[in-house]
Amino acid sequence: MKPLIGITTHVELDYKHVLNHDYITAVQRAGGIPLLIPIDTENDADRVLDALDGLVVSGGGDIDPTLFGEEPHPKLGEISPGRDASELALIKGALERDMPLLTICRGLQVMVIAEGGDMYQDIYSQIDRQLLQHSQRANRVHLSHFVEAAEGSILREAAQAEKFRVNSYHHQAVRDVKAPFAVSGIASDGVIEAVESTEHRFAVGVQWHPEALAAAGDGTSLRLFERFIETAKESATEGAGSLANH
Repeated sequence: MKPLIGITTHVELDYKHVLNHDYITAVQRAGGIPLLIPIDTENDADRVLDALDGLVVSGGGDIDPTLFGEEPHPKLGEISPGRDASELALIKGALERDMPLLTICRGLQVMVIAEGGDMYQDIYSQIDRQLLQHSQRANRVHLSHFVEAAEGSILREAAQAEKFRVNSYHHQAVRDVKAPFAVSGIASDGVIEAVESTEHRFAVGVQWHPEALAAAGDGTSLRLFERFIETAKESATEGAGSLANH
């Protein structure tokens, strides 16, 4: 049985929902059925999650810094308070249920904030060292810079290597990671590129865009989605068994 995978959508000024088709393609190639989730669902997050076997939190614009105790930096881009609220509720609910959770770019940052962590509003203004180009000037499937994956991580398993290349489209990044999350991927300049939960079956966040790479056939990215979908399938089977027993 194919698992149902919810995917959050990007919102322009809280009135126009859009989503890159690569997210849909990646979920389908990995064996899942994608369902798009609009904003303004924070009050119904539990009901939405009831219908799903796994959750993908997609990339998009910037995050309201007041959510982690800061005021807007001059380099802060467009934010969507409605999307922030909805995704925080969905992420917290998914973690409480141990629902398989894959968060991408902005999604990674929201996931870390949901558990008390914080982030850089603009890495080039707030990190006092030489950084890589983290917003590449190339097409979305170009592999831009290297990431080093932590030993024993889901990321290392997907990459089948200690170091691998990723695409890159961000000016914000995770700064302080709180339990249950631990850093599982880092760029050569020290910017955090991936985190994983140490307490959940699959709660992984990455800073790059594996959906674009998976849609194009990249092995590392496709294996990451396949591991996510396989865990969601196991979760769906367990849920079905529980219902049958009642």
